[in-house]
Amino acid sequence: MSTPADDTFFDYVIVGSGAAGAIVAARLSEDAHVSVCVLEAGPPDHRPYLKLPAGFIKVIFNPAVAWQFSSEPTARTGGRRIPLPQGKTLGGSTSINGLVYNRGQREDFDGWAARGNPGWSFDEVLPYFRRSETFVDGGDPALRGHDGPLKVTLPHWPHPVCEAFLQGAGELGMPRNPDYNGAFQQGAGYFQRTIHNGWRMSTAATFLRPAMGRSNLKVVTHAVAERVLIEQGRASGVAYAQGGARRVVRARREVIVAAGALNTPKLLQLSGIGDGEKLRALGIATQAHLPGVGQHLKDHFSIRLVATVRNAVTINELARVPRLWGQALDWLRGKPNILALSPSVVHWFWQSEAGLARPDLQGVFSPASYREGYVGQLDVFPGMTCGVWQHRPKSEGTVQLASADPGDAPVVQPNYLADEGDRQTLIRGVRIARSLLHTKALEHYRVAEVMPGPQVQSDDEILDFIYRYGVSSYHVNGTARMGPQSDAQAVVDAQLRVHGVPNLRVIDASVMPEITSANTCAATMMIGEKGADMIRRSAA
Repeated sequence: MSTPADDTFFDYVIVGSGAAGAIVAARLSEDAHVSVCVLEAGPPDHRPYLKLPAGFIKVIFNPAVAWQFSSEPTARTGGRRIPLPQGKTLGGSTSINGLVYNRGQREDFDGWAARGNPGWSFDEVLPYFRRSETFVDGGDPALRGHDGPLKVTLPHWPHPVCEAFLQGAGELGMPRNPDYNGAFQQGAGYFQRTIHNGWRMSTAATFLRPAMGRSNLKVVTHAVAERVLIEQGRASGVAYAQGGARRVVRARREVIVAAGALNTPKLLQLSGIGDGEKLRALGIATQAHLPGVGQHLKDHFSIRLVATVRNAVTINELARVPRLWGQALDWLRGKPNILALSPSVVHWFWQSEAGLARPDLQGVFSPASYREGYVGQLDVFPGMTCGVWQHRPKSEGTVQLASADPGDAPVVQPNYLADEGDRQTLIRGVRIARSLLHTKALEHYRVAEVMPGPQVQSDDEILDFIYRYGVSSYHVNGTARMGPQSDAQAVVDAQLRVHGVPNLRVIDASVMPEITSANTCAATMMIGEKGADMIRRSAA
């Protein structure tokens, strides 16, 4: 790779502008005495569909703004490759995701600390959750933030089928929970979303763009990082490609990799950080032997059940003209409308079996349905969907280089449902989701279950349905796991510093020691807030 003679120098170089990277850039650049450069592989977030919540369906599979990664096929995915899109624009996946704001359970973070990561217990990370958000709809001020840049709201979109679903959840013993990010998660209610006044609240919109007016912050788009420069054993900069040219940016203090749970291990491996034997096989010189890089990949594997609907107008019909014109007019007037909704409207958190101390299932419900349960195209008939995934799967996979060519996508193998316990938990979850669709409260609206259909009853039949139609929830994490140096699989320490490589940190979902009992975006933003504080303290 050629190196330009006029290398650009900054105090901090950040790879990635997503859920964590945008926050790190915004927080570090608050200090006018330091300079910050952000490298974003994708374009600016100017496209209208990136701003409109309903635009999710238009952008998540668009290669211009989302990396179109996929898993390797297995028998447990019916021989299918499971799409794993990741954001590739300012804001990263917060610009293309399903907009749900869900922190997780207290025990998740206490578990992180118990694994040898001081400072990561729930009580210690709570201030960072609160710092980021303004929960517009109230909540306990001891637990919720009310003056952060990120606006979090409830939908305020009344729909009779949603209310009937929640009434039916009560029939099954699930309490109504107005704030699952409050004192406890268990129960059912409406999802909190990163939507405000009809617009998506990405980290680009809420953190990065306000900071981009500062003279000490430079954001470079269409900049694809190819390797972290390691010189004299220390991270010194990043080599990247832009518009057919290869460039270098130097870091006086630190390089921060915030490229996401699939691109971060790829970049580390390209930089010679990973399993030395595997790197040598690809002709890559080892800079740090850290065999945990690319290991311990986890994700939430979800499955959706669908029923047809009567006596109500569902999103399936509202999303088609002429009704769609009315919804657009309501959006312009600031009235409730489907353009300002997240794909999942209602949540339910529950135990898959009696005796569990906390929920091990997350469910979603919406008065809408997608063809074959796949988020991409709405069904032509009136439909409703009840989906479910296992909170804390034991199955884990890998992210490995396909070659030493930075242009090649990594080989991603999540090993979905490899663990027998995971399979049994999800089977029980499907049975609960089915029960929720068949409550007395929903009788007025339910016509018939069409996916999987009443002919699917036995555990083996349900499992086959899961194999054929299950999909990722896009919650990949854990591929540069946090842990003490005594943990041979740890990649970063509790300060998010890469073991054995000074001046290099990873700050994104890759560092999660264990998957959260939630959508992972909120926790990733918290990691960004906490990571930025760690950097500032170390420089003081």
